[in-house]
Amino acid sequence: MKFTGTYTAIVTPFKHGQIDEPALERLVKMQIKGGVDGIVPVGTTGESATVDYEEHIRLIALSVKLAAGKIKVVAGTGGNSTKEAIYLTQEAEKAGAHASLQVAPYYNKPTQDGLFQHFHAIARSTKLPLILYSIPGRCGIEIAVDTVNRLAHDSVNIVGIKEAGGNPDRVSQLRAALGPNFTILSGDDSLTLPFMAVGAHGVISVASNVIPREVAHMVRAYATGNTSLALKLHDKFYPVFKDLFIETNPCPVKAALAMMGVMEEDFRLPLVRISAASRERLRKTLKACGVLK
Repeated sequence: MKFTGTYTAIVTPFKHGQIDEPALERLVKMQIKGGVDGIVPVGTTGESATVDYEEHIRLIALSVKLAAGKIKVVAGTGGNSTKEAIYLTQEAEKAGAHASLQVAPYYNKPTQDGLFQHFHAIARSTKLPLILYSIPGRCGIEIAVDTVNRLAHDSVNIVGIKEAGGNPDRVSQLRAALGPNFTILSGDDSLTLPFMAVGAHGVISVASNVIPREVAHMVRAYATGNTSLALKLHDKFYPVFKDLFIETNPCPVKAALAMMGVMEEDFRLPLVRISAASRERLRKTLKACGVLK
């Protein structure tokens, strides 16, 4: 199974502190209608750090049910505890997810050998394809290219990486080390085209929560050789890509979805609503790009 194209790192809608299942259904239907290739529930954008185990598994099961086989579900089941990551990944497999996204362990800062042992143990515990997730800005460590290469050759079900280090050169390094069949997905909307230019296969996108059709169209255009159209779409929506990170993700994207009437702008502490100045800037950007009227 290939995991190329556009995958939406979907937010977790809350209402009065509880999971808002009707809003999640609206969001997933919006993704299917927009033509994305899949969704990634309970990742960073899905506020995985503030849901408990039961809610985490429920969100994955709901996403599988709502996707209804029309798009893939790549469940966020990583953690800084190997035991926890294994448990969540096995539960995601039982729930019918197509793959798992495995973030680098955060806060405890393992060595590269520790990272290898962590992902190796998870891979041995499941039949699900695993997509590694390197985001040093949040985790404090990078999954080194040599470690990715070692893991890919050690575990047949480690099939790709979400690369969110902000460096196109690392995409070239990964491609040179791992060849064309190992999937590389951009973890930054504003870098999707630069990453694809040097060998990435698509994006795990925050912006596609808001503009799924446009992001999917951009990625598909580039993948099929229509680079001029892809660049035109990138240029048009670049302000959206940037302003959805005006404050800590997922606070701006939830603000945008609330402006669009998709869900409540509700968070669990320590996340809070964006400032009035950021909200006004985001609203102006969404209007200028045609997302809001």
